[in-house]
Amino acid sequence: MEKIRLQQTVGQDGILHLHIPTGIADHELEITIIYQPIPQANPISLAQLYGICADDPIAIDNLGISDILDDDLNRNQP
Repeated sequence: MEKIRLQQTVGQDGILHLHIPTGIADHELEITIIYQPIPQANPISLAQLYGICADDPIAIDNLGISDILDDDLNRNQP
């Protein structure tokens, strides 16, 4: 028994066409079909992301960047 994994689309008429590799052509086969619907991807546009952080603004105080949080930017300079 061999397993072949295919991804095909079922037509509007409900017919599924399977294209089996030619190495097993002209043979009698027993076929078991287990299907799993593939969720449709909903691409997100930049317009949908606009303002996503509006409720979580970045707060900067008048002290600037903390030296504790800042990397040593001068360590690789002569």
